[in-house]
Amino acid sequence: MRDQETPRGEIVCPYGFGRRVGGTLQDTVEKVTGALKNEGFGVLTEINVKDTLKKKLDVDFRGYVILGACNPALAHQALTADPQIGLLLPCNVVVQEAPDGGVIVTIADPRAMFSLVNSPGVEPVVVEAERRLRRVIESLA
Repeated sequence: MRDQETPRGEIVCPYGFGRRVGGTLQDTVEKVTGALKNEGFGVLTEINVKDTLKKKLDVDFRGYVILGACNPALAHQALTADPQIGLLLPCNVVVQEAPDGGVIVTIADPRAMFSLVNSPGVEPVVVEAERRLRRVIESLA
């Protein structure tokens, strides 16, 4: 299934959620980083896919940045419940230039990511992470 965009600019896909916003890629990365910080997430990694593809493959690609976001308290709770959960961390956030203009921000849905884990101790983390990350997306409207 391809991503679906609602008339309000919301992006829905089986493993994530997001929205289309105006502005530049860099401004949006800064806005998203601030919104994540407001919800207790720090950005551990920032991968500039456009620059990497150009450098490694000499391929031109649209602006596309992957942010690896982590909420330390939630990560600690998840790792305590299941030590192997680190394989699913951090939460990925994609900020990309849309081919038809604007910028699209999508976040990996914690519920989809952690559906692989059958651990009752992780469920409260999933609920809280999803709640916070959805507020990040809502703040961009």
